[in-house]
Amino acid sequence: MIQMPLSGVSTPPELPEGTLRIVPLGGLGEIGRNMAVFEIAGKLLIVDCGVLFPEETQPGVDLILPDFSYIENRLDDVVALVLTHGHEDHIGAVPYLLRLRNDIPLVGSQLTLALVEAKLQEHRIKPWSLTVAEGQVERFGPFECEFVAVNHSIPDALAVFIRTAAGNVLHTGDFKMDQLPLDGRITDLRHFARLGEEGVDLFMVDSTNADIPGFTTAEREIGPTLDRLFGAAEKRIIVASFSSHVHRVQQVLDAAAQHGRHVAFVGRSMVRNMQIAARLGYLRVPDNVLVDLKNVDQLPDNRVVLMSTGSQGEPMAALSRMANGDHRITVGPGDTVILASSLIPGNENAVFRVINGLLKLGADVVHKGTAKVHVSGHAAAGELLYCYNILRPRNVMPVHGETRHLIANGRLAEASGVPAGNVLLTDDGAVVDVAGGQARIVGQVECGFVYVDGSSVGAITDADLKDRRILGDEGFISIIAVVNRTTGSIVSGPEIHARGVAEDDSVFDEIRPRIEEALLEAVLANTEHTTYQLQQVVRRVVGTWVNRRLRRRPMIIPVVLEA
Repeated sequence: MIQMPLSGVSTPPELPEGTLRIVPLGGLGEIGRNMAVFEIAGKLLIVDCGVLFPEETQPGVDLILPDFSYIENRLDDVVALVLTHGHEDHIGAVPYLLRLRNDIPLVGSQLTLALVEAKLQEHRIKPWSLTVAEGQVERFGPFECEFVAVNHSIPDALAVFIRTAAGNVLHTGDFKMDQLPLDGRITDLRHFARLGEEGVDLFMVDSTNADIPGFTTAEREIGPTLDRLFGAAEKRIIVASFSSHVHRVQQVLDAAAQHGRHVAFVGRSMVRNMQIAARLGYLRVPDNVLVDLKNVDQLPDNRVVLMSTGSQGEPMAALSRMANGDHRITVGPGDTVILASSLIPGNENAVFRVINGLLKLGADVVHKGTAKVHVSGHAAAGELLYCYNILRPRNVMPVHGETRHLIANGRLAEASGVPAGNVLLTDDGAVVDVAGGQARIVGQVECGFVYVDGSSVGAITDADLKDRRILGDEGFISIIAVVNRTTGSIVSGPEIHARGVAEDDSVFDEIRPRIEEALLEAVLANTEHTTYQLQQVVRRVVGTWVNRRLRRRPMIIPVVLEA
């Protein structure tokens, strides 16, 4: 039987000597917020520290962080933070962790560290970092880490093989097995095979595409589609992609050069990341192709390509603002917009709003559903089966994915010969102990969402978000009344003010007498009453009436004063 997550919070036992403990603090049951903590001999090693982007049910939230509470009192025990690659869902929360202890050693590839160091500079944090490459072995306290080249949608991605006295763990990070990658850097299956011969006690493997049969399409297949679209475009071309997708930007630059167009980067993160990639040699910029955004108005429309952020419908990203007519770049008839990215689950409505907005402006919108303009960066089921058969891991813990992805990955592991009892399907906060070739779920720690809202971190709660949703969906009603404390008669009011509830406030005239009667009855029935009790009376009366009369459940804010 596959090991399933424990229900509720279950305090784990003391960590036995010679046992490796693993606690994922994000990335399980969601696409994002990837972070896992490894512990042995009193020391901690962290792999990845990313963010999750908010959904529509989290209004006003900018980012969602892993919950650091499990380690915040043990930060001095952290020997290193290993970063598998430079995507936001793996490095975006690093500045918030380093605010708690700014000298945690950062370990990663050249491009990964360059991207995270640029991010840290904005937070005025100067990190201690160690650049590593595939094949390199480094020791951090009781952990020996060996790095393996993997192919992903960003260059320089690494898997990490963690050797400890209790056993060996292979963490893939994000990966796929593109056999003809644009940069020639394939997932090193020969290295995987050697590690399999040594013995993998726990395989922590990317699950994002585990429910997709076969193999992920090669990046090279995007090139001909872009070439065709660039050749057919009559006016400006706007390509939206992740700001770290170096391979896609490379293809856009090459297509622009071939068709005599100039490219301008749009969006602060796009400009910053591509400058870093070009400086380090990961992005090859053809001569005389790049131009500054402020100079594009001087060029003919049929010679312009804009490489933009906003492929996920983020409200403040460049493409969303173009769709809303709130950007210096205006989109109009004859322009071609290419969304060169996959939909992150939860972003569908936001992306469709952007597409609809662009279509209304007259643009021709091309996306993954209508043309081959994007391929995934994650291994599909066929690729995962190759890994299981090459590694022959003793235990498997699917990571990085929603519940459906984790379950699909677990079934693949079982189909490849991993005993069902050695497949661990876990949630964020699960406590997994590895010893003697066995991995077991032994507990569950609290592991909630930490919301970043403007400059506040962790101040916003789920209750606050519920209030925001009610305000946005149902509106609010405020009732102000002044009551004679002795007689219960209304001295002033009740004044009723509403927003987003009814078209005409006169509809509330019929509820005023009921409020007066309820307050009078409450005061006379209990001479020891408090204003809070009177406010609750008003809330119940108004809430019941609004629900029955208007079929609404607004936020109700009663204010009762006594004179």
